[in-house]
Amino acid sequence: MENQKELLRALPKVDECLLWLKGEKRKDLPSRIVKESVQEAVAEERKKILDGVSGTDIKKQDEWVQLFLARIERKLAFNLRRVINGTGVVIHTNLGRSLLPGKAQKMLEQAAGYYSNLEFDLETGNRGSRYSLVEDIICDLTGAEAALVVNNNAAAVLLVLDTLCKGTEVIVSRGQLVEIGGSFRIPDVMAKSGADLVEVGATNRTHRYDYEQAITERTSMLLRVHTSNFRLIGFTSDVSAEELADIGKQHNLVTMEDLGSGSFIDLSRYGLMKEPTVQDVVKAGIDVVTFSGDKLLGGPQAGIIVGTKDVIARIKRNPLNRALRIDKFTLASLETILRYYYDLQGALANIPTLSMLTVDQAILKERAMRVIAEIQDTVSEKCKVELVQTNSRVGGGAMPECNLPSWAVQLDPLKLKVSKMEKLFRELQLPIIGRIENEKFLIDVRTIQEEEVLELCELIKEFFT
Repeated sequence: MENQKELLRALPKVDECLLWLKGEKRKDLPSRIVKESVQEAVAEERKKILDGVSGTDIKKQDEWVQLFLARIERKLAFNLRRVINGTGVVIHTNLGRSLLPGKAQKMLEQAAGYYSNLEFDLETGNRGSRYSLVEDIICDLTGAEAALVVNNNAAAVLLVLDTLCKGTEVIVSRGQLVEIGGSFRIPDVMAKSGADLVEVGATNRTHRYDYEQAITERTSMLLRVHTSNFRLIGFTSDVSAEELADIGKQHNLVTMEDLGSGSFIDLSRYGLMKEPTVQDVVKAGIDVVTFSGDKLLGGPQAGIIVGTKDVIARIKRNPLNRALRIDKFTLASLETILRYYYDLQGALANIPTLSMLTVDQAILKERAMRVIAEIQDTVSEKCKVELVQTNSRVGGGAMPECNLPSWAVQLDPLKLKVSKMEKLFRELQLPIIGRIENEKFLIDVRTIQEEEVLELCELIKEFFT
């Protein structure tokens, strides 16, 4: 008890602590952050003493200063931070989805640091439309008559339904009414738009006649929804985009397809699953198609809407469009990504998402072997390191059944629980995010950028030193 009183009396006063910190080299520390850090550190130490969990020694001045500086650094650190993605999930929603190529990064810098013709027509000198900066390119690449871009695909779906279907009925196959990441459900979005959902077919099988028999005078749209990270297999059937477009034309109804992870390239030729491309769906005759910009397309977060001129014109006039519009940064990076698609090989080589999805196995194996060769001698006494084959994932709700054969660096710590090591890796100044399999920590090199290899090696060596 006496020792507790002594420790409490020895706690420094806040003003005294602030004077100690004035002698530090850094002069740019915000005074408010400094004071808060001191108050919190002293209060925390007081609580430890009262709870009986503090040590018995009185802290010296330099110990207090280091404690304050560490807390200040934590407060000054940005919340949004770079991490190294060793999970093997290419379009990792939690880690920022698609990466942008260098050219897109430069366009972002230009858009941020200089004025631009965002809504200024350089030819006429009058006000222009921000959508015109990418609309012609999207139409050229997809074959659509018109296009519009909003801030994400959920917004795109909501905007289309709100414009075309409010107060009417929309027919959807029951097998397509699934929930994807973030609790996104088409029925909920449809209810928000003011449209009434009409389910047809069974969970596993929907036929043409199911749609035709459900059409009434209140029906305004026939909607197909990509089931994202959910698949039905076995005794199943569905109505194709071509069939749906035909039904729509016969009954004078708008047809729509929400593709989710829209792609401009048939990735099945590179060993991935066969998925309909945006061009396929437009060619099938669907009136309006929505898809994401930051998934298989490999660009920034955006919701892209393509379709017929009259339908897109109606959507553009919706006041809700202004609330959902994209900013100059999205436009700058999206235009860069779209222009790569004029050359297939250029897109595969320069768009990081496509590069990671289609990279040769030999390159991945060599990359993993380089990491092991670099860290082996340093970490061998504390961690067993092996080259292992593994499977990567596409991510972002795309191609859930598709395993991408890959190579990984497997770490098996000898004096530390693997769960503890995984946590400590996340707490590094530059966090390493991997995955645990069979009580081993895996760093899948598919999602390690070439320029990150040496950086990753140094982080691992420093961790085990």
